[in-house]
Amino acid sequence: MLDIFKAGEWPMWPLLLASVIAVALIVERMISLRHARVLPSGLLDRIISDLGRHGGAPPEMITRVANHSPLGRVFAAGLRNIRGSREIMKESIEEAGRTVAHELERFLTTLGTIAAISPLMGLFGTVVGMIKMFGAQGVQGVTGMTELSQGIALALHATAFGIIVAIPAMIFWRHFRRLVDEYVIEMEQQATKLVEMVHGERRR
Repeated sequence: MLDIFKAGEWPMWPLLLASVIAVALIVERMISLRHARVLPSGLLDRIISDLGRHGGAPPEMITRVANHSPLGRVFAAGLRNIRGSREIMKESIEEAGRTVAHELERFLTTLGTIAAISPLMGLFGTVVGMIKMFGAQGVQGVTGMTELSQGIALALHATAFGIIVAIPAMIFWRHFRRLVDEYVIEMEQQATKLVEMVHGERRR
Protein backbone atom coordinates (compact mmCIF):
# COMPACT_ATOMS: atom_id res chain seq x y z
CA MET A 1 0.00 0.00 0.00
CA LEU A 2 2.85 2.38 0.79
CA ASP A 3 4.34 1.66 -2.62
CA ILE A 4 1.04 2.59 -4.25
CA PHE A 5 1.07 5.96 -2.53
CA LYS A 6 4.68 6.53 -3.45
CA ALA A 7 3.89 5.73 -7.06
CA GLY A 8 0.82 7.94 -7.02
CA GLU A 9 2.70 10.87 -5.49
CA TRP A 10 0.90 13.91 -4.05
CA PRO A 11 -2.53 13.52 -5.74
CA MET A 12 -2.99 10.40 -3.62
CA TRP A 13 -2.93 12.25 -0.29
CA PRO A 14 -6.30 14.03 -0.69
CA LEU A 15 -7.77 10.64 -1.56
CA LEU A 16 -6.19 9.13 1.54
CA LEU A 17 -7.68 11.89 3.67
CA ALA A 18 -11.09 11.34 2.08
CA SER A 19 -10.88 7.60 2.75
CA VAL A 20 -10.00 8.13 6.42
CA ILE A 21 -12.91 10.55 6.86
CA ALA A 22 -15.27 8.14 5.08
CA VAL A 23 -14.27 5.22 7.31
CA ALA A 24 -14.69 7.35 10.44
CA LEU A 25 -18.15 8.49 9.35
CA ILE A 26 -19.24 4.97 8.44
CA VAL A 27 -18.20 3.62 11.83
CA GLU A 28 -19.86 6.51 13.67
CA ARG A 29 -23.13 6.12 11.77
CA MET A 30 -23.15 2.34 12.23
CA ILE A 31 -22.96 2.89 15.98
CA SER A 32 -25.41 5.80 16.13
CA LEU A 33 -28.03 4.28 13.81
CA ARG A 34 -28.43 0.96 15.57
CA HIS A 35 -32.08 0.02 15.78
CA ALA A 36 -31.92 -0.62 19.55
CA ARG A 37 -30.52 2.87 20.07
CA VAL A 38 -32.90 4.78 17.81
CA LEU A 39 -36.10 2.75 18.21
CA PRO A 40 -35.84 0.74 21.43
CA SER A 41 -38.48 -1.95 21.62
CA GLY A 42 -41.24 -1.72 24.21
CA LEU A 43 -40.87 2.01 24.84
CA LEU A 44 -44.43 2.83 23.79
CA ASP A 45 -45.89 0.12 26.02
CA ARG A 46 -43.89 1.37 29.00
CA ILE A 47 -45.06 4.93 28.41
CA ILE A 48 -48.72 3.87 28.25
CA SER A 49 -48.29 1.87 31.45
CA ASP A 50 -46.66 4.82 33.21
CA LEU A 51 -49.44 7.13 32.05
CA GLY A 52 -52.02 4.81 33.56
CA ARG A 53 -50.07 4.44 36.78
CA HIS A 54 -49.41 8.17 37.27
CA GLY A 55 -52.70 9.38 35.84
CA GLY A 56 -50.80 11.65 33.47
CA ALA A 57 -47.29 12.62 32.46
CA PRO A 58 -45.30 14.17 35.33
CA PRO A 59 -42.25 16.30 34.39
CA GLU A 60 -39.74 13.72 35.65
CA MET A 61 -41.32 11.07 33.41
CA ILE A 62 -41.17 13.36 30.38
CA THR A 63 -37.50 14.14 31.07
CA ARG A 64 -36.69 10.46 31.43
CA VAL A 65 -38.43 9.61 28.17
CA ALA A 66 -36.74 12.48 26.30
CA ASN A 67 -33.29 11.34 27.43
CA HIS A 68 -33.98 7.73 26.54
CA SER A 69 -33.57 7.73 22.75
CA PRO A 70 -34.47 9.64 19.56
CA LEU A 71 -37.87 7.94 19.62
CA GLY A 72 -38.20 9.01 23.25
CA ARG A 73 -37.67 12.65 22.26
CA VAL A 74 -40.54 12.37 19.81
CA PHE A 75 -42.78 10.83 22.45
CA ALA A 76 -41.73 13.43 25.02
CA ALA A 77 -42.85 16.25 22.72
CA GLY A 78 -46.30 14.72 22.63
CA LEU A 79 -46.39 14.08 26.36
CA ARG A 80 -45.67 17.75 27.08
CA ASN A 81 -48.93 18.56 25.31
CA ILE A 82 -50.90 15.56 26.55
CA ARG A 83 -53.64 17.74 27.99
CA GLY A 84 -54.09 19.58 24.72
CA SER A 85 -56.18 18.57 21.74
CA ARG A 86 -55.27 15.73 19.42
CA GLU A 87 -54.12 18.22 16.77
CA ILE A 88 -51.81 20.11 19.14
CA MET A 89 -50.27 16.88 20.39
CA LYS A 90 -49.78 15.66 16.84
CA GLU A 91 -48.21 18.94 15.69
CA SER A 92 -45.71 18.92 18.57
CA ILE A 93 -44.75 15.36 17.72
CA GLU A 94 -44.28 16.24 14.04
CA GLU A 95 -42.02 19.18 14.93
CA ALA A 96 -39.89 16.99 17.19
CA GLY A 97 -39.85 14.30 14.51
CA ARG A 98 -38.39 16.68 11.94
CA THR A 99 -35.63 17.66 14.35
CA VAL A 100 -34.85 14.03 15.15
CA ALA A 101 -34.83 13.09 11.46
CA HIS A 102 -32.36 15.89 10.77
CA GLU A 103 -30.09 14.61 13.53
CA LEU A 104 -30.27 11.05 12.20
CA GLU A 105 -29.07 12.34 8.82
CA ARG A 106 -26.02 13.97 10.41
CA PHE A 107 -22.79 13.40 8.45
CA LEU A 108 -24.62 11.67 5.59
CA THR A 109 -24.14 14.70 3.35
CA THR A 110 -20.40 14.55 3.98
CA LEU A 111 -20.30 10.83 3.23
CA GLY A 112 -22.29 11.33 0.04
CA THR A 113 -19.97 14.15 -1.00
CA ILE A 114 -16.93 11.91 -0.53
CA ALA A 115 -18.61 9.21 -2.62
CA ALA A 116 -19.27 11.74 -5.38
CA ILE A 117 -15.93 13.56 -5.48
CA SER A 118 -13.54 10.62 -4.96
CA PRO A 119 -13.69 9.53 -8.63
CA LEU A 120 -13.17 13.17 -9.62
CA MET A 121 -10.14 13.38 -7.35
CA GLY A 122 -8.86 10.19 -8.96
CA LEU A 123 -9.49 11.71 -12.37
CA PHE A 124 -7.52 14.77 -11.31
CA GLY A 125 -4.61 12.49 -10.42
CA THR A 126 -4.98 10.89 -13.82
CA VAL A 127 -4.77 14.27 -15.53
CA VAL A 128 -1.70 15.20 -13.49
CA GLY A 129 -0.09 11.88 -14.43
CA MET A 130 -0.86 12.36 -18.12
CA ILE A 131 0.57 15.88 -18.05
CA LYS A 132 3.71 14.54 -16.45
CA MET A 133 3.88 11.70 -18.93
CA PHE A 134 3.50 13.78 -22.08
CA GLY A 135 5.72 16.50 -20.68
CA ALA A 136 8.51 13.98 -20.18
CA GLN A 137 7.98 12.51 -23.64
CA GLY A 138 7.91 15.87 -25.39
CA VAL A 139 10.84 17.53 -23.61
CA GLN A 140 13.23 14.68 -22.91
CA GLY A 141 12.32 12.29 -25.69
CA VAL A 142 13.67 8.80 -25.24
CA THR A 143 15.62 9.80 -22.13
CA GLY A 144 12.36 10.54 -20.38
CA MET A 145 11.20 6.92 -20.10
CA THR A 146 11.47 7.01 -16.30
CA GLU A 147 9.27 10.07 -16.12
CA LEU A 148 6.94 8.43 -18.64
CA SER A 149 6.50 5.33 -16.50
CA GLN A 150 6.01 7.42 -13.38
CA GLY A 151 3.34 9.43 -15.13
CA ILE A 152 1.49 6.30 -16.18
CA ALA A 153 1.72 4.89 -12.65
CA LEU A 154 0.43 8.15 -11.19
CA ALA A 155 -2.51 8.15 -13.57
CA LEU A 156 -3.49 4.53 -12.96
CA HIS A 157 -3.02 4.52 -9.19
CA ALA A 158 -4.98 7.73 -8.65
CA THR A 159 -7.88 6.52 -10.76
CA ALA A 160 -8.01 3.12 -9.10
CA PHE A 161 -7.81 4.51 -5.58
CA GLY A 162 -10.48 7.10 -6.29
CA ILE A 163 -12.85 4.33 -7.36
CA ILE A 164 -11.91 2.20 -4.35
CA VAL A 165 -12.81 5.06 -2.01
CA ALA A 166 -16.02 5.95 -3.85
CA ILE A 167 -17.62 2.48 -4.02
CA PRO A 168 -17.93 1.69 -0.28
CA ALA A 169 -18.74 5.32 0.52
CA MET A 170 -21.63 5.24 -1.96
CA ILE A 171 -22.86 1.85 -0.70
CA PHE A 172 -22.94 2.95 2.92
CA TRP A 173 -24.42 6.35 2.07
CA ARG A 174 -27.36 4.70 0.31
CA HIS A 175 -27.70 2.16 3.14
CA PHE A 176 -27.81 4.84 5.84
CA ARG A 177 -30.26 6.96 3.84
CA ARG A 178 -32.63 4.00 3.53
CA LEU A 179 -32.18 3.20 7.21
CA VAL A 180 -33.06 6.75 8.27
CA ASP A 181 -36.14 6.72 6.03
CA GLU A 182 -37.30 3.47 7.62
CA TYR A 183 -36.71 4.83 11.12
CA VAL A 184 -38.69 7.99 10.38
CA ILE A 185 -41.63 5.98 9.07
CA GLU A 186 -41.60 3.72 12.12
CA MET A 187 -41.40 6.73 14.44
CA GLU A 188 -44.43 8.25 12.73
CA GLN A 189 -46.37 5.02 13.15
CA GLN A 190 -45.53 4.70 16.84
CA ALA A 191 -46.22 8.38 17.50
CA THR A 192 -49.64 8.01 15.86
CA LYS A 193 -50.37 5.05 18.15
CA LEU A 194 -49.42 7.15 21.19
CA VAL A 195 -51.75 9.98 20.18
CA GLU A 196 -54.62 7.60 19.48
CA MET A 197 -54.15 5.70 22.76
CA VAL A 198 -53.95 8.89 24.81
CA HIS A 199 -57.17 10.21 23.30
CA GLY A 200 -58.98 6.90 23.64
CA GLU A 201 -59.18 6.23 19.91
CA ARG A 202 -57.18 3.04 20.01
CA ARG A 203 -56.34 0.21 22.35
CA ARG A 204 -53.07 -1.71 22.56
